[in-house]
Amino acid sequence: MVEQQAEKGSIQVIERMMSLLDVLANTTEPATLKLLAQATGLHPSTAHRILAVMTQSRLVERQDANTYALGIRLLELGNIVKSRINMRGIALPFMQTLHEKIGEAINLGIRDGDEIIYVERTSSGRALVRVVYLVGGRAPLHLTSLGKLFLAAESAASIRAYAKRTGLPGKTPHSLTHLGTLEKELDQVRRHDLAYDNEEAELGLRCVASPIRNEGGTIVAGLSISAPTDRHHPGWAVQIKETADEISRALGYRPTPAK
Repeated sequence: MVEQQAEKGSIQVIERMMSLLDVLANTTEPATLKLLAQATGLHPSTAHRILAVMTQSRLVERQDANTYALGIRLLELGNIVKSRINMRGIALPFMQTLHEKIGEAINLGIRDGDEIIYVERTSSGRALVRVVYLVGGRAPLHLTSLGKLFLAAESAASIRAYAKRTGLPGKTPHSLTHLGTLEKELDQVRRHDLAYDNEEAELGLRCVASPIRNEGGTIVAGLSISAPTDRHHPGWAVQIKETADEISRALGYRPTPAK
């Protein structure tokens, strides 16, 4: 009985500590003890005791005029979590859910220099596997929907440098091998946050992709649906964007509200 009461008390303290952290996280300026007590429903003396322990642990920083702010220890812990984030592990459940809805291959790719590397894939099971989309496969940025996402995030000078460096080689009659055509395509990618591959990497294969962003808003990966041209569906654009946005949120991305 005594142990159960002690355990209940410990859990209650943790819950109160988390409520204080939540208030501090949602307050742009250092918060007073009075504000924290009111926002959490805690008695000021209770809030003060918990804040004292949190200050000693550097979870909270006590500033001038007896105000409180989030502490540096949270940043240290956050960096540890960030370093251990497994992109594939986070994305795969979302990819699998989308795959089950549409029955086609879902691809996860990251940039490596002037190429896309496919780091995860759900097989459609309905057609022969395309070599370029095997896990570990590579393809030039301008030939794939995933690669265009990364190019669209670059400056005009960087895109010109990419074109000069690579020569924009083509693989099919539909490949974008001229800088002007590629720039127009990338402008559409920026407008819609969607990129397409219309038989540009392989004849008979079409893809649609949307970016995955980290907490800072930087594109760190891309998600695409690939399927034979005769099975490609325009409605996939909405679905791939929604799934990519879900993965971005799981990585901590919060878009700036439109004004």
